[in-house]
Amino acid sequence: MLADTEDLARLYTPASYTIKWTTLPWEANEAYKLRRAVFCIEQGIFIGDDRDEIDERAQLLVAVSCIGGMPEQVVGTVRIHEDEPGVWTGSRLAVHAAFRRHGKIGATLIKLAVSSAHALGCTTFLAHVQSQNAALFHALHWTTLSEELMHGRPHHLMQADLAFYPPCVTPQSGFMTQYSPARSMA
Repeated sequence: MLADTEDLARLYTPASYTIKWTTLPWEANEAYKLRRAVFCIEQGIFIGDDRDEIDERAQLLVAVSCIGGMPEQVVGTVRIHEDEPGVWTGSRLAVHAAFRRHGKIGATLIKLAVSSAHALGCTTFLAHVQSQNAALFHALHWTTLSEELMHGRPHHLMQADLAFYPPCVTPQSGFMTQYSPARSMA
């Protein structure tokens, strides 16, 4: 007898996610594909590709779904870079549409982004956040410094409260988060 669709979905749903700095070429390649899917295709902010000169000096972070402890696919990404000594910026936060309600992927990417920069001497961490996502950042101890228009869309220039982001000195192994079925129904 075949299992119903809900049982099959549960069987093949990732149980955990590893959020870490990219360490393998396939992770970076998949992160850039995800960014194109979100920022070029889904949101239409960029035409063709969203990569720019910042990518040459930025550290890319990924959220990798895991099934049975084995990495399966990149389902989230963000990049960070140092603009000047002590001043870091996060940008291009993207989570695959099918995984936006799984295990706090976006929040955990933000946590690792700020915590790993903090370990590298960050004294100020900034991000331009699309206005519809500002509430998430506020809940994660960020403050809006100003509101502005970027790429034709309203954004908040926001700053993280570093007191809530202890330094993470192991960003290559990063953090784990679990799939939460109750959250996925929301």
